[in-house]
Amino acid sequence: MRTLRELGAVVILAAAIFSPAILAAQAQAPAQPGGLPDLVGMLTATPGVLGVDAGLMTSGKQVIFAWFENKQAALNWYNSDAHRKLMNAFSSGARRPGGPLAGVKEDSGPILAVASITLDMAKARSGDLKGATSQIAIELYAPLPGGLAVGGRFAPSTVKVPGLIEVPIAATKPGQD
Repeated sequence: MRTLRELGAVVILAAAIFSPAILAAQAQAPAQPGGLPDLVGMLTATPGVLGVDAGLMTSGKQVIFAWFENKQAALNWYNSDAHRKLMNAFSSGARRPGGPLAGVKEDSGPILAVASITLDMAKARSGDLKGATSQIAIELYAPLPGGLAVGGRFAPSTVKVPGLIEVPIAATKPGQD
């Protein structure tokens, strides 16, 4: 019985660790008929995009993190044919009265866009992507000064963060523990 519990724990731990990588690999694969488009690839190809990452949250949300160089870069994506097609597929045509990013200053610096969606995958595979969606959100964030990164960062290194302390992880030599 103990062995079964340990095996179960290993399977759950492996699923938790590798699910984001599997989702990212699927997001980078060509779209299947009726499936999600290759958002990671489309974003990466957009001028001014500094980096893109994708993952699956424990809540079931699929999330894409896209770092834009500045407001203009975010608008490059917003106004792209790919994004407009997605907007038209999910919305009723209503748009923000002041236009996209109306509240964002021109000299905003880097912008992190977090897009999350919760899908019924059976409905999504059948081609009813809008009907399969129970939640969708696009949120914008900007880095605050400060922070610490040891051995690497979540954001691409091209995202400039004032006051961020970056420390490499020093390799230890045998006997220096």
